[in-house]
Amino acid sequence: CVLNVCYYGVFTITCCTLSCSSLMAHFLFVFYNVYTRFMKSHRCYDLVPTSSKLVVFDTSLQVKKAFFALVSNGVRAAPLWDSKKQCFVGMLTITDFINILHRYYKSPLVQIYELEEHKIETWREVYLQDSFKPLVSISPNASLYDAVSSLLKNKIHRLPVIDPLTGNTLYILTHKRILKFLKLFISEMPKPSFLGKTLEELNIGTFHKIAVVRSDTPLYTALGIFVEQRVSALPVVDDKGRVVDIYSKFDVINLAAEKTYNNLDITVTKALQHRSQYFEGVLTCNRHETLQAIINRLVEAEVHRLVVVDEHEVVKGIVSLSDILQALVLKNKEEGTE
Repeated sequence: CVLNVCYYGVFTITCCTLSCSSLMAHFLFVFYNVYTRFMKSHRCYDLVPTSSKLVVFDTSLQVKKAFFALVSNGVRAAPLWDSKKQCFVGMLTITDFINILHRYYKSPLVQIYELEEHKIETWREVYLQDSFKPLVSISPNASLYDAVSSLLKNKIHRLPVIDPLTGNTLYILTHKRILKFLKLFISEMPKPSFLGKTLEELNIGTFHKIAVVRSDTPLYTALGIFVEQRVSALPVVDDKGRVVDIYSKFDVINLAAEKTYNNLDITVTKALQHRSQYFEGVLTCNRHETLQAIINRLVEAEVHRLVVVDEHEVVKGIVSLSDILQALVLKNKEEGTE
C-alpha cells in the first residue's frame, strides 16, 4: 500500500502488496516528517507578500545616513547594491551598527569619526578584510526547506530572495516570517506527538553559558558581549539571577534614533529607557512547557526568543526561533519514529 498525504489532514491509501509493518513504518516516517514535507512542497515565492517595504542601500552611502534610514523606515536590515559591480553584495544590519560602535568608541568626549564619515563600502573593506564572504541569497523558486537550511547553516537571520533573471531583491526571509507561515497551516496538518513533548524532553534551546547582564552593566560592555559571543539578546538579571528585563540587538538601534550613540558609558537600564516601542515585559517559559505552547507564544507575541526560567524566575536558558525551526524541520527529517 502507498500512503498519500494531503497537508489538510486527509489521508488516502492505495493498496498493493506491502506488509502491514512496512505500511506502518512508512506512515510513521511521513507523520513525523510532516513539517519537513510541508517546507519542501512550498517555494520561497509563496511567502513574498503582494505589497511590502524593501529598503536598498548603495554602498557609496554614508554609514550614518544608512542607519538613520533603517530607523526612519522601521526596518532592521537592507540589501547592499554595488553600482560598480551592478549587483547586490551584502546586507547592512543592526549587527554592523553594533560592531562599528564597539570597535571605534573611545569616550563621550570623542566623536566616532568612522560612523560619522565612513561610507558603507569603506566599512565593509575594513570589517571584512580577509573574512570576506559572498552574499547568501536564495531564488524565489527554491523550497522553504532550502531557505530554513540556509538560514541555520550560515547562522544568519535574514535571507534575501533574489530573482535569478532580473537580479532584483524581492523580499527578505526571516525565521519569524517562515514560522508564522507554517503556523497558518499547522492546525490543518497531522499533529506529530512530539509537539506535546516538553523542551526538556526534546532538548530544545540553549542552557549552557547563557550570556546575561545586570542593570548596572555599562552599555559598551553589553555591546562587547554581542560582538564576541554572537548572541542576539541579553537577559538583564538582578543579584539573584532573576530576569528583570532584556536588552536585544534591536534595542541598540534606538541609539541611532535618539542620537545618543556617543555615550556608551551609560548603564543598560539607562539605555532601555529609550525604547521607542511599548514594552510588555520579558516573555518567558519553562523547560516543562510543550513545544506546541512555545510555538504559539512565539508566533502570537511576534518575538524572536523566550527566556527559559525556573519557578523563581532565575534564568536557565534561551529558546529561539532558530531552535524551533531546527527542531520542526531539520531535526526530525531523518527520524521515522520517535
